[in-house]
Amino acid sequence: MYLEIIREDITKMKVDAIVNPSNRSLLVGDLKSVSGQIYNAAGFDELNEATRIYSPIDWSVAIITPAFNLPSKYVIHVANPIWFDGKHNEIELLRKSYQNIFQCVLDQKLKSVAFPLLSAGTYGWPKDQALQIALSEIQAFIMHHEIKVYLLVYDKSVFELSKKLSDSVKDYIDQHYEEEELEFLCTISNFNELDDLLKKHDISFSDQLFKYIDEKKM
Repeated sequence: MYLEIIREDITKMKVDAIVNPSNRSLLVGDLKSVSGQIYNAAGFDELNEATRIYSPIDWSVAIITPAFNLPSKYVIHVANPIWFDGKHNEIELLRKSYQNIFQCVLDQKLKSVAFPLLSAGTYGWPKDQALQIALSEIQAFIMHHEIKVYLLVYDKSVFELSKKLSDSVKDYIDQHYEEEELEFLCTISNFNELDDLLKKHDISFSDQLFKYIDEKKM
């Protein structure tokens, strides 16, 4: 099992596959977005032609194409759900996005994959909820499969969260697995505790985070 949370340009990742946070049409809108950077680095025309035959797809559907000029072997494209108000099945759709991506990983027998934090940018998701779902789905998968997973976060506050809580998660995992089964570099705290933390809405996520750090004497 292996999960690393890093701040890095996803187009530089030397992994079996990187994930492209796309839309139902699989078309790039903003060339400065993560998706736009992936298309430019891969070769816009080549990647556009490879995805065109699948368009349009439903929300949460994932498809896989060659990565062309990227250092990765493949690009997994997923139609990210947009955040409205949390009452339009958004949470289930985002969970399904991760699950469908991992199904592509299994189908292609991939050993490493790099994700951006899905839907946390132009799709308007609250970053704390996007992070909670990402960690929940990634954890569920890596517990049962031999794979290296990288979660790339561009927001500094989210990255600081991963660094500050890394030791706590290692302790939690060690209670359930033998040492030789583990290979964690940088992970998040006890997922059950983090779930409880993120369900509180009386103060901001940042305030909750630092309150949690103080309580745990980190």
